Amino acid sequence: MLRPRTPEEAVAAVLSYGHGARGAIARGLGRAHGDAAQNAGGTVLDLTGLTRIRAVDAVAGLVVCDAGVGLHRLTQALLPLGWCVPVAPATRHVTVGGAVATDVHGANHPAAGSFSRHVVSLDLLTADGQVHTAVPGMPLFDATTGGLGLTGAILSVTLRLLPVETALMRVDTERATGFDDLLARFTAPCHRHRHTVARVDLLARGAATGRAVLVRADHAPYDALPPRVRRTPLALRPGGLPGGLPGSAGVAALLDGLRSRAGRPGTGRPLPLAAFLHPRDGLLRGHGRRGGFVRYEVAVGDGQEEALRRVVGRIAARGRAAGPGVLKRFGEAGPGLLSFPPAGPGWGFAVDLPASSGGLGRFLDELDEEIAAAGGRVRLAEDARLRPGLVAAMYPGLGEFRELRAALDPGAVFVSDLARRLGL
Repeated sequence: MLRPRTPEEAVAAVLSYGHGARGAIARGLGRAHGDAAQNAGGTVLDLTGLTRIRAVDAVAGLVVCDAGVGLHRLTQALLPLGWCVPVAPATRHVTVGGAVATDVHGANHPAAGSFSRHVVSLDLLTADGQVHTAVPGMPLFDATTGGLGLTGAILSVTLRLLPVETALMRVDTERATGFDDLLARFTAPCHRHRHTVARVDLLARGAATGRAVLVRADHAPYDALPPRVRRTPLALRPGGLPGGLPGSAGVAALLDGLRSRAGRPGTGRPLPLAAFLHPRDGLLRGHGRRGGFVRYEVAVGDGQEEALRRVVGRIAARGRAAGPGVLKRFGEAGPGLLSFPPAGPGWGFAVDLPASSGGLGRFLDELDEEIAAAGGRVRLAEDARLRPGLVAAMYPGLGEFRELRAALDPGAVFVSDLARRLGL
């Protein structure tokens, strides 16, 4: 593993070590569950040494930063200026380069799209040692955003930001009694919240399958703050507030309440931005103590809700989930050829399953077949076991991606274990 600290060192590393038999791949903070940033026997470029926030335009809401800057650090720098990252994945331990390479999404996808929609430009180090600037509309941009690092190493990004008045979210919660009720509440036209996500109780069976806590949220305006926090409205707070929902523990409590019929819906509860946007940071620590798990994340388009119902039902019936499932709504997809959200509006579902669970591989293969038959897809950025025969059906842009990658990098300098396994 090499850890360049400047773009020039990154260029030298690719030219010196990337042209070996096993090539090279870039990685960020190493929190991805799959093998997209692994390269057994080859070179791995750890880009967390590229840490400069180069410029912030606090009037226009733009930031230029190195690819190795983490979203948490970026948020710390931007919030006091009244700006935040426009799309937040479930963990803040992601670099900006990783967020672009996997085109991450959040609970606000119908309103904001994926991360790449907010990228104004990016600098990409390609296999020949050249640095190219890619902007939306260029084929290189479409292949790189969500391209899993296979077009080159992203060195820096110019990102358009979201203005905020405070560092708090205003959160509404409600309970769904089953799958149909959950989808109906998700798509109810009376709701115009920016963020919506559901935690699905995978202990529920029968008619209660799909029982869930639905959480909607918006960035809190200054006037909505509790009086005690108005003096520091843009301070980044890591924990929960009295009356709020304390992250993953709050989710567990809500699900317990839902099962016992004692949980109460709430409206307008204040919650720190990080605690709402990044619930997996707490869950990841918990899973690590239990010896590992497999992340399974899938998406289907509108009209394939029955396939999604069967997948959720089969996971619930198996009874091995390591926590609640997560259901999100997708809006229109971005331009990324290998980006995860489906082409049109649809649904995303994710769950963690213990890696030691017997027969897990065969079980997930069966779910893959169900998803593929419904025109859906498995998220490649989280995958470590999908069979290659299903990838082309799941990702219609794969052929175009392969052609562009072959022209850009004929020697396949940039390659990963994921790329070898799936023939990307």
